[in-house]
Amino acid sequence: MKYKVVLEPQEEGGYTAYVPALPGCVSQGETTDEATANIREAIEVYLESIEERGLALPQIEEREVAV
Repeated sequence: MKYKVVLEPQEEGGYTAYVPALPGCVSQGETTDEATANIREAIEVYLESIEERGLALPQIEEREVAV
């Protein structure tokens, strides 16, 4: 599966990464590469947890809007 990941630079340095389609799936890293690797791991753990508990994935619709 592919998920859209958002990387936000932090004032104190580093990046916060989150997945809009997976509420609560958040990580961070000092570089974009580290943040991407960490959020990939967070996604795997998130999906394993959902599966183990027999829950359905959140139904979130993403759209891009030009302004």
